[in-house]
Amino acid sequence: MNSRVHPKYKTKYRVTNWAEYDQALVQRGDITLWITPEATRAWKAKPSGRRGAPQKYTDLAIETALTLRLVFRLPLRQAEGFLRSLLDQMGLSLEAPDHTTLSRRSKGLNVKLAATQSKKPIHLIIDSTGLSIVGEGEWAAAKHGGRGKRGWRKLHLGVDRAGMIRAQVLTESSGDDAKIGIKVIKKTKGKLARVTGDAAYDTVAIYAQAGARGARVVIPPTRTASVSGGKPRSAERDKTIRRVAQVGRRRWKKESGYHRQGTVENAFFRYKSTLGDKLHARGLAAQKTEVAIGCKILNRLLGLGSPSSVAVAR
Repeated sequence: MNSRVHPKYKTKYRVTNWAEYDQALVQRGDITLWITPEATRAWKAKPSGRRGAPQKYTDLAIETALTLRLVFRLPLRQAEGFLRSLLDQMGLSLEAPDHTTLSRRSKGLNVKLAATQSKKPIHLIIDSTGLSIVGEGEWAAAKHGGRGKRGWRKLHLGVDRAGMIRAQVLTESSGDDAKIGIKVIKKTKGKLARVTGDAAYDTVAIYAQAGARGARVVIPPTRTASVSGGKPRSAERDKTIRRVAQVGRRRWKKESGYHRQGTVENAFFRYKSTLGDKLHARGLAAQKTEVAIGCKILNRLLGLGSPSSVAVAR
């Protein structure tokens, strides 16, 4: 029986830096925690001079608490107690934000996605996956006599060839991949070389947005795609459609490098296996913060070291 998961025509790869990558994987399990002197000084918020009660904690303190919550998969109250015990053990005269403050501040927290700077143009690979919402799902369906809806959000990621997350967007489950894909491209900083996605991103708007950034598009056309009549809406898309019709989808994917699409699938696997496949925050605003922190965590882990592979003969 032929395997559909690992067909014979797929290129095989061999990791060339197993020793370094092995140590990086070990480091990912290191739970040594510390707070730098810079973070200690920036823990308490300074008076803003505005009317109303001043904030007690900076965004850094809130993000630290929410990061610990996500890594160790803790409810907000337990995250408060966990951080408080850490501060006590470190002998720091700092207070841990209470769970009410964490819940309120998480809705508007501005989390910057940390990613290593690339000197070369980025090969951006985009896709989406679903994350379920805690408290929804089978239990809700059973409670309402089988009529409940399974609640979930859609996470859109843009990663580079190394798997580093360059942009992320969280939407309702009805979010359109192609329209959100444009946002992912816009949010990606730096020069783009290529934009790769599946057939869900086969729209003229995606080609136009990628072209405006000087990037080549590697997206398989939909099964019903046809070349433009009269003046081409997208010459590059028409070229892809003609090439697929000429050599077939399998050969086109091979020669275009479409197989790199698997890199973003690996990113989804890392997110769900490391942080879980459920969102713990309740509202969409807080869920967006949770996802942003999650992506930042994954980039920190990947920054410790990643596999370097080369193609080998079949």
